Amino acid sequence: MPELPEVETIAQGLARRVRGDLIHSVWLGRKPEPLKSPARQIAATLDHAHIAGVRRMGKHIVFDLERKNGGKNTAAQFIVHLGMTGRLQVCEPQSEISKHTHAIAKLASGRELRFIDPRRFGRLSVARAGNFDPVGMEPLEIDFDRFLSLFRGRKTAIKSALLNQKLLRGVGNIYADESLFRAGIRPRRRASAIRREQLANLLAAIKEVLKEAIALGGSSISDYVDAQGEAGFFQLQHRVYGREGEPCLSCKTPVKRVVIAGRSSHYCPRCQK
Repeated sequence: MPELPEVETIAQGLARRVRGDLIHSVWLGRKPEPLKSPARQIAATLDHAHIAGVRRMGKHIVFDLERKNGGKNTAAQFIVHLGMTGRLQVCEPQSEISKHTHAIAKLASGRELRFIDPRRFGRLSVARAGNFDPVGMEPLEIDFDRFLSLFRGRKTAIKSALLNQKLLRGVGNIYADESLFRAGIRPRRRASAIRREQLANLLAAIKEVLKEAIALGGSSISDYVDAQGEAGFFQLQHRVYGREGEPCLSCKTPVKRVVIAGRSSHYCPRCQK
């Protein structure tokens, strides 16, 4: 599933390519799963709306839309959650349409914005401007005192707490593993038992890892590609994720994998305590 760096990379790419464009018309497929808002509402919101901006909110891509209605300017938001296999791509109209395409927005520039999702876990919705507010704190913006408060008294494993989107939005399995490794913390450690200075190191590691991953276009695990259809490169920098049995890049101890709350977690038993 795309995590914060992948979603940020896609949002930045879309902003460069479609910001300022006009949506001429919208086609929505017949599969009901991707539509979190009614099809008529999505079509009415997008049809003849200007794309004022594209940004990331947690793991969501948000299109800020503007339109003139009866002489008045109105604003709305088109919200896309990519799920596990969702993609948003800007295509030429003559390019082949995937059978897993669930939405096509025809743009005034002559291009098409397509939502493609083979497994149909992604979701499309619309809202009035300012009404969409994903839960959880933004990891790239949170200060240490707020970060500390998220884990105070929490008896769950720190890895589970990091994956809890109600606490910290956008951090998923890959970047939780990589951040815990850099902070020297085992994923099974109880969140409430981690010392203040260790949590400070963890917050610094989370921000460092996320920024590095964004700079490299995210991690292309499975079928992730950005808005241009290009793969990311941060998977080449993974220090523990997906490296079970391989030597730790710091101490050569074999990387271990455990399952925490149904998710694989990778760590170095020597470097992480």
